Amino acid sequence: MRARNYRAVKGQPYTRKEYIKSLPMPKITKFTMGDPTAKFQFQARLIALKKAQVRHNALEAARVAANRLLSRKLGKEYCLRILPYPHTILRENKMIFGAHADRLQDGMRRAFGKPISTAARVKPNQTIMTVDINADHIEAAKEALKRGAAKLPIPCRIVIEEISPD
Repeated sequence: MRARNYRAVKGQPYTRKEYIKSLPMPKITKFTMGDPTAKFQFQARLIALKKAQVRHNALEAARVAANRLLSRKLGKEYCLRILPYPHTILRENKMIFGAHADRLQDGMRRAFGKPISTAARVKPNQTIMTVDINADHIEAAKEALKRGAAKLPIPCRIVIEEISPD
């Protein structure tokens, strides 16, 4: 199974979990890291440039890569958030290859497929990750988001904005 087979957004999303008997749990479970209660001056955002489906293990890999760098350099002086949730269920019609495989399967007859994974549908200009930081940690946040973007199947850009004091 390759990620590129599931990256394209095709058809309606398959999200009705009440009709599915067994569904693999998403690998990503934590969506907020760092100190969510602190006040910060700046927000760095990772923004998708194309529409795609991002699988749950890619979101988890991006979270781990970004969080590892931030926690090592900043300690607890940041707040990292992953925004999309993997709702869409991906299915696969498994095919057997080799000797006598034709006796074990029906090919495309009743080829609905079994659930194998979950993915989040991402639109262009949608924010995937945000990092709230202070002015002296902007470069560390940029590097963390760059490392997280390397784990995702779509091109992304990084935007730094000042948070207005409330």
